[in-house]
Amino acid sequence: MTAIPEGYSYGPWHEGPDPLAPPIDLRDALDEIGRDVMGGSSPRSALEELLRRGTRTTAGLDELTRRVWQRRSEIQRRHRLDGTLQEIRRLLDEGLAAERRELFPDPSDEARFREAELDALPPGTAAAVRELADYQWRSETGRENYEQIRDLLGREMLDARFEGMKDALQSTTSEDVERVNEMLSDLNSLLNAYARGADDIEDRFAEFMRRHGQFFPENPRNVEELIDALASRAAAAQRMLNSMSEQQRAELMELAQQAFGDPRLAQQLSTLDSQLRALRPGEDWTSSARFRGQDPLGLGEGAQAMADLAELDALAEQLAQSYPGARLEDIDLEALQRQLGEDAGVDARRLSELERELRRQGLFERAPDGSLRLSPKALRRLGETALADVVNSLRGKTGERQQESAGAAGEPTGASRPWQFGDTEPWEVSRTVRNSVLRTASSGGGRVRLDVSDVEVIETEHRTRAAVALCVDTSWSMVSEGRWLPMKRTALALHQLISTRFRNDALQVITFGRYATAVELDELVGLEGAWEQGTNAHHALLLAGRHLRRHPDAQPVVLMVTDGEPTAHLEPDGEAVFDYPPQPRTLAKTVSEVDRLAKLGASVTVFRLGDDPRLEAFVDLIARRSGGRVVAPDLDGLGAAVVSDYLRTRRR
Repeated sequence: MTAIPEGYSYGPWHEGPDPLAPPIDLRDALDEIGRDVMGGSSPRSALEELLRRGTRTTAGLDELTRRVWQRRSEIQRRHRLDGTLQEIRRLLDEGLAAERRELFPDPSDEARFREAELDALPPGTAAAVRELADYQWRSETGRENYEQIRDLLGREMLDARFEGMKDALQSTTSEDVERVNEMLSDLNSLLNAYARGADDIEDRFAEFMRRHGQFFPENPRNVEELIDALASRAAAAQRMLNSMSEQQRAELMELAQQAFGDPRLAQQLSTLDSQLRALRPGEDWTSSARFRGQDPLGLGEGAQAMADLAELDALAEQLAQSYPGARLEDIDLEALQRQLGEDAGVDARRLSELERELRRQGLFERAPDGSLRLSPKALRRLGETALADVVNSLRGKTGERQQESAGAAGEPTGASRPWQFGDTEPWEVSRTVRNSVLRTASSGGGRVRLDVSDVEVIETEHRTRAAVALCVDTSWSMVSEGRWLPMKRTALALHQLISTRFRNDALQVITFGRYATAVELDELVGLEGAWEQGTNAHHALLLAGRHLRRHPDAQPVVLMVTDGEPTAHLEPDGEAVFDYPPQPRTLAKTVSEVDRLAKLGASVTVFRLGDDPRLEAFVDLIARRSGGRVVAPDLDGLGAAVVSDYLRTRRR
């Protein structure tokens, strides 16, 4: 067993992001953004929605916000703020009972007088504690409990304004009380000098920290940081008091005079609160919260609970990202981890990294009008996903296969396959030699010799150039019937196939509603559905014919996706005429354009979405007149149907 070298230690990683954590998966994130963009959202809205929703492995902003509000509700539902008053009452009742037990056996008049004093005590806790300030206790328990009350009051009041002070003063001596009073006096002097604008404030602060730094474990670096820390805690203590009943506040104010048996503490703290309130008026000094639980909190714990509520409110605002210029870097990760645990901090950090990487890797760009849009790189990624979905849906289908052969007309596909008897394709030499080496090594080594089983040949295919016009219906019925997103994914898949596999082909995407328009891919992806009457197939086929004529040497391919019969046509003056039911003139103009395409050698394949009988009859007419066909896929199979028909028509 190898010993671990001296000086090395192994443990959890605490110095920032985990270096072994998996990289941010931008592919899934971009797919989700693309889906929203194609559904009609702007790229910015789609990005914001992704961050709100989260990913498969990372909780989103909405989930983190829900947990913040749940944590806030738990604090208020579980606790109550009268813990200090309850504890003082318990100590007082216990001390009085012990004192009466001590006095009862004594038959003297003095004992009866003392019992009368105890019986005459006011019912209120604070008034009773005040009345007993000069009482000479006979019971040891009574005397100790009364001292505990004074110590508890002092420690709780300090803990409400100086976090951790209660634990630091567990066994308080008179010297400790003097040190605390001296610190408060010097602190008030320092803040007073700061408020006056004293020139030597830095020297005063350094001297103050030298003398009293042990009271401030947060180790402030200057007066500003000291005031910020003190004001935040004091404001939380004030909000706690605001949340109590009027009677509870009055009792605490009266009890404060008995803290440590020295009224100076209450006076110094009152002065400190006044100065902090004047120096930091922007802190929340006036709000309150409703606590309805059964777990009592002391003054220090109550102030911490109010500080937690304020921190949770700030986190909720940061997670909402609803203020101008909001960014995920604004989220206080340390506060989030304090309140919700380390996992929440990890999720927020990964969301921030995801947003930063999406922008850094150029997946978004600025349009000329200043808006955010998907970059060509992002569009290629969306196309890859759409095409992969199409390929997966085509797997297992039979009846069609790609034509592969060798010869001068064959072009390499980039793939290879094992040689079969009768193959005349050229050898893929590097893979053939590699296969021979691996086979020899697996059989025990020796000289490398080629075997027929090692041979792989280069795949080639006959390729012709095609001019493809993809006409997609963008009328309102495509949006209302849920066909908008499948239509866009179909165009993406076809564009990706042509741009990567058939680069010589010329694709033109044509949208048609009341009018038809030739669009670029990014325009189609960002196209929003609009309420517009009219399905102008005539105009779309007219633009398709112009595209085919620009490429006379290419094989013409026309594909049309629609869910309605033609209800609009284009007049010679460029005006679109709409009517429903369709006018005979509209149908005639559309059919005449189909005939012109047929003369160019183009058959029109129509992908019919919907079961309207009039639509069925018309698309059947188009198919017969152009020598094309009609395909009626379901929405999930639209992309596969279009890509499959493109390949079929192209090979034909």
